[in-house]
Amino acid sequence: MADTAIVDVDGTLVDTNYQHALAWSRAFGRYDVWPPLWRIHRHIGMGGDQLVAAVAGDEVERRHGDALRDAWVEEFDVFLDEIRPLEGATAFLDELGRRGFTVVLASSGKPQHVERFLDLVDGRSHCAAWTTSEDVEATKPAPDLLKVALDKVNGTSGVMVGDSSWDFVSARKAGVPGIGLLTGGFPVEDLREAGADQVFGSLPELTAGLDRTSLCAPR
Repeated sequence: MADTAIVDVDGTLVDTNYQHALAWSRAFGRYDVWPPLWRIHRHIGMGGDQLVAAVAGDEVERRHGDALRDAWVEEFDVFLDEIRPLEGATAFLDELGRRGFTVVLASSGKPQHVERFLDLVDGRSHCAAWTTSEDVEATKPAPDLLKVALDKVNGTSGVMVGDSSWDFVSARKAGVPGIGLLTGGFPVEDLREAGADQVFGSLPELTAGLDRTSLCAPR
């Protein structure tokens, strides 16, 4: 049993995955690189340090990597006013705290984005700490973010809650069990293959079913 709930942010607490995909598509387009949107979406959940090469290849990363990441920030910022919390996000965090878990958010997002999303879900009141891309050298699917998240709250063992395959590849590398959500657009089969032990359709469904998960009660 765990003492810490490690919760992803983008696509898990806030509805951002498709905006991320469009922002990356527009950023790639600035450099006349046109990966199909479905391929970009399949890699949402990776940090930007990993995504460019994974989607478009090492040569594009070598030639344009940093510029693409800067362009993605500019393109994503256009969507910020449209971002909304996913249904039941704050209630889910509240229930984890009520059950006695320490809650830490494990995000590979930019600090200014994470700060904004915290406000959308009342995260400062419900979470002991959170991460951003600046906390590690390698973001998901590397395990570093999860390890940093646990260290920030002195957690001894955690459970990952996320929406993308990369959350669970990262969790598996860190030796952390995971609970998946369909809120990011990844199918059940992909989440399970990546390492999610259980998959729920939404945050309200997960909140109602916590007694059937490894987040039923803290150690």
